[in-house]
Amino acid sequence: MAGLAFPTAPALPPVSLSEMEVAMTPLRRKMIEELQIRGFAPGTQKGYLSCVAKFARHFGRSPDELGQDDVRAFLLHLVNEEKVSHGVLINFVSSLRFLYKITLQRPWDLQTIPYPRREKHLPEIPTREEILHLLGCVRNLKHRAILMSCYAAGLRVAEAVRLKPTDIDSSRMVIYVRQGKRRKDRVVPLSKTLLEFLRTYWRAVRPQGWLFPGRYGQHLSVRVAQHALKRARLVSGLKRPITVHTLRHGFATHLLEAGTNLRTLQLLLGHASLRTTSIYTHVSTRELRSIISPLDPPEPPR
Repeated sequence: MAGLAFPTAPALPPVSLSEMEVAMTPLRRKMIEELQIRGFAPGTQKGYLSCVAKFARHFGRSPDELGQDDVRAFLLHLVNEEKVSHGVLINFVSSLRFLYKITLQRPWDLQTIPYPRREKHLPEIPTREEILHLLGCVRNLKHRAILMSCYAAGLRVAEAVRLKPTDIDSSRMVIYVRQGKRRKDRVVPLSKTLLEFLRTYWRAVRPQGWLFPGRYGQHLSVRVAQHALKRARLVSGLKRPITVHTLRHGFATHLLEAGTNLRTLQLLLGHASLRTTSIYTHVSTRELRSIISPLDPPEPPR
């Protein structure tokens, strides 16, 4: 970090196969390899494997012994018996499509594993004051630095925990986000307030390699950051639901309300489509406040 005297991050040693990986079934290993070849994020790989494992446990048989009718029965079980959320159901459908189309190369019509109709919900956004109060309730210096980064720069939590000291450039006042979602790099502004807090954090912790180190030479896990916010929310007394991703939503909504144009916001968030970013136009109240209801008397001319 220029101007902060952060050391250059050392190269990490290659990861070796664990005993569990060596003992895994050929089908599981092949699915992992197919996911890796296509550049799926580690979190996505883990999620796909977990969904397929649950599918296999449900029938007590290997997925390569199961067919289309079994997939349909399993999805109906998730909907009617377990009553899983829409997002969870989509994850299972995506995982099973990948398994049978790519890994097992079954000549199926993908419509036999249909995607459910997508539900549309607007995110509930806390005010700037509520978010600042929440961040102030985070006692751990490292955890507060991560959560502040998510809000100040609109980072996904997986991007924040993977930051390195060299990604913070105080001379240009930018943060370099390396290989974010869909393996894309981007640059976001560095908040002056965040910079000062990161300097305080760095002087206290002196991190090596990762800006937010965890155990065994790895970066801090996403789960730790999520738990830190959950604890802070309980301490804060805020009643509305707030997750780490809500901080990113707050960044986008509050910038939009401050006058940032939609195209700039798209680049800052790293969205592939402007349609994804446009959801914040429905959340922002700046334009809504300027609309006069037909029930109200018209304002006098100035």
